[in-house]
Amino acid sequence: MPHAFHEVLFPLAVAFGAAGGPERKTEIVILGSGHEERNSRWADSRRRYDAGSGVRSIEDLYAIAAFFEERRGRLYGFRYRDPVDHRSSTPGTSPVPFDQTIGTGDGTRATFQLTKTYGGVHAPWVRRIDKPVAESVRVAVAGSEVAVGAGFTVDAATGVVTFQPGHVPAGGATVTAGFEFDVPVRFDTDRLEISLTAFSAGSLPSVPIVEIRL
Repeated sequence: MPHAFHEVLFPLAVAFGAAGGPERKTEIVILGSGHEERNSRWADSRRRYDAGSGVRSIEDLYAIAAFFEERRGRLYGFRYRDPVDHRSSTPGTSPVPFDQTIGTGDGTRATFQLTKTYGGVHAPWVRRIDKPVAESVRVAVAGSEVAVGAGFTVDAATGVVTFQPGHVPAGGATVTAGFEFDVPVRFDTDRLEISLTAFSAGSLPSVPIVEIRL
């Protein structure tokens, strides 16, 4: 079951104290001249976290253990709220429907994938957003916000925005969106080592989590 996934959110209190971020895989070859040849092995980055640093209480330990057991260790994926990067907007601001360009209308296309663009001068990277927070999604066409429900719907399990009949973007119309989102992840271990004695002495458990492709 390569895509087994539970639409459930990892405990927020623990996630927001966790450490981690994106990683890439770059191959570097040193030539005889001393110059380098660099090649990116991955088209997209992949995020890794250690949620152990977010554990603050024995209650947190029990919550993680229960969550781990229900996911069967590495078997089932789940949602994870990145404490640093979980909005279409800049840190500390609320999403607005003009944050991210997600496509251009052609008069017939009704579906658009939510995305977030990083950078914009040298080599911008477009990240596919598969797990938006449904109630946070706002969409605009040609600078005018579209009403959710009547004008469009969003699939929170895939990040696909679908425009309703009569609201399909006209040819050349820019489609933008604002949203909050989660990262699809799984545990990166089938074993949790939890010691109350060690925790009381200030030693935090390791809870490795890694992003998955859907």
